[in-house]
Amino acid sequence: MASIVVLGTGFAGNTAALNLKKELGDKHDVIVVSPRKNFSYVPSLVWVGVGSMQPEKTQFDLEPIYKKHGIIFKEGAAEEIHPDSRDQYVVVKYSDGKTEQIKYDYLINATGPKLNYVATPGLGPDAGYSDSICTLPHAVKTRDNYLKAVEKMKQGKRQKFVVGTGHGMATCQGAAFEFIHNLEFDLNRRGVRRNADITWISNEPALGDFGVGGVVIKKNGNLVSGKLFAESTFLEKGIKWVERAHVRKVEEGSLDYVNIEGEEGKLDFDFSMLIPPFAGIPIAYIDKDGNDIKSQMCVPSGFMKVDADYSSAAKPFEEWKNSDWPKKYNNPVYKNIFAAGIAFAPPHPISKPFKAPDGTLIVPSPPRTGMASGIIGHTVALSIIDIVKKGADEPTQQASMTEFGAICITSMGKSMTRGSAALLTMDPVVPNYEKYKFGRNLNYTFGDIGLAGHWVKYMLHYLFMWKMKGKFLWQFIPD
Repeated sequence: MASIVVLGTGFAGNTAALNLKKELGDKHDVIVVSPRKNFSYVPSLVWVGVGSMQPEKTQFDLEPIYKKHGIIFKEGAAEEIHPDSRDQYVVVKYSDGKTEQIKYDYLINATGPKLNYVATPGLGPDAGYSDSICTLPHAVKTRDNYLKAVEKMKQGKRQKFVVGTGHGMATCQGAAFEFIHNLEFDLNRRGVRRNADITWISNEPALGDFGVGGVVIKKNGNLVSGKLFAESTFLEKGIKWVERAHVRKVEEGSLDYVNIEGEEGKLDFDFSMLIPPFAGIPIAYIDKDGNDIKSQMCVPSGFMKVDADYSSAAKPFEEWKNSDWPKKYNNPVYKNIFAAGIAFAPPHPISKPFKAPDGTLIVPSPPRTGMASGIIGHTVALSIIDIVKKGADEPTQQASMTEFGAICITSMGKSMTRGSAALLTMDPVVPNYEKYKFGRNLNYTFGDIGLAGHWVKYMLHYLFMWKMKGKFLWQFIPD
């Protein structure tokens, strides 16, 4: 009997666990470890943040789902991984302070990110002065603060809104882009838009980069850049923007930033929603002699090393290659340990990095959320299934971000009659300039914006909630 331990219950972890149990059955144990027993559908937290979706519609309890499927669930935090012992195991700490050693034959690290607010002084909703939509509790707090600003606007008081990224190496620009458009849409719906000044701040080298090096699509026979698309939506809605910027600090009612030219600036606000940088979940890696081997297992940010070429990060941007990126997602030293979703360390950014004159690095970190997380989690599960059932010597399945595509649906206002969303497909996620002139296959890279996009976004919310619950025919819903 094999024992597979999955750390995390997000898209990558939950997808992996469901597929593992479906194929391995009762002959093998699938054990999920997470300090949170609820699955949260993060893509819809943008709607929670402006009060257009109830929080309870974005999450559900995983315990009855796992019990139904025969998956063992441990509600605790993985604190240590011992990959070098005779019996490899994870040390799990529970809320009552007790610990347990859980043995594994195969381990999937799908823990997701640590929200690294401390990287920018004053950033974040807990100990800082900005809001966030990265977790459900934060999104609820964001909604409450946003609605307070709305009430002031109803009284005729002008309010300043700042939305974007709160650090020069933050990711998830797409989520912030969705939020600023939903905020602007909701202010119009409430009849107070005239009393709002809205500003976007981002570490992107250009608007519409989104951390994937930008995108070029073919529309009506013409080539359109993501930069043109993003700028046009901001101009149309009267949203100002600051790009190529690193937020140095956030104070009550203001933030300071520097851009790649070294120009310093300050933005005042009454309300701000800023996406933080991500780091790896802090887990200790201990060898058989009790030594800390985290530097062997993880990059400095805490994300786990996999089958990527990490030496490529020191090379110039022009020398980065598609072969730098991982395909199988297992650790090069302990090959029975995998990382999926945000937990794996990318070899380098996708977008071209820049530095301010003072040496501050300003470049979006590679996005690895949503569809990419699901695809990688599924791929890792299939490899383990082949190893366990067929006796394969190494991972059999591959899913490089330089080869698979993704669909992005960016909400720009939630309403079944007046809403809108930008529907974008790109193939592949990481541009391949060796193969394609514009980095991607234009036959499968296209986009459109309109009400139909919102209907698709809304439908996917319920479709993926169904899939993540492992309900009837869940396995036929694409990752």
